Amino acid sequence: MTDEGVARSLAAIGPRLRAVREGRGATLTEVSRATGISLSTLSRVENGRRTPSLELVLRLAGEYGSSLDELTGLAPGPARKPAGPPSRRPVSGKVVLPLTRYVGGLHAHKHVLPPPDEQPQRPRQMTHEGYEWLCVLSGRLWLALGDHDLALTAGEVAEFDTRTPHGVGNAGTGGPTEYLILFGPQGERPRLRGRPTAG
Repeated sequence: MTDEGVARSLAAIGPRLRAVREGRGATLTEVSRATGISLSTLSRVENGRRTPSLELVLRLAGEYGSSLDELTGLAPGPARKPAGPPSRRPVSGKVVLPLTRYVGGLHAHKHVLPPPDEQPQRPRQMTHEGYEWLCVLSGRLWLALGDHDLALTAGEVAEFDTRTPHGVGNAGTGGPTEYLILFGPQGERPRLRGRPTAG
């Protein structure tokens, strides 16, 4: 692997670790308690502000039941049949389905937010390096982007620099909200190559 390839792989490992954790329904606090890795270290690694050591990646691989190849993106992980329902579900019931295996570049995920049990609160916001493109598939999505609140419906798209405080939630229509995310950890964006011709 070239120096450039190593740099791309290291830059992508934080978002990949976050995607694997969310896909298994674990919070940072739960992973910290299970592995003994401090919450601040896990957060900095996932946000790309710290390069993880081999020991840290090995501990996370054991906790997530993943191979090193899968976590580092150097090769596709082995296909595994699910052994049953995950042992941990997110408190919110959110489901995250990674759609790509990657070494750097854009990552794709599908998210499903269940309907809230009570009046929805403004989504908690976060910031990190990167750029995000979001498309709602069904339901209504509450996007809190900086000081603005947007209600997106099926077919609507939003894109933003993830250094802007952002958070999402189900807007509370009684059903689940499904959406797709394309995320570029180093600011990568989708490139439009074709446009419809006028009829």
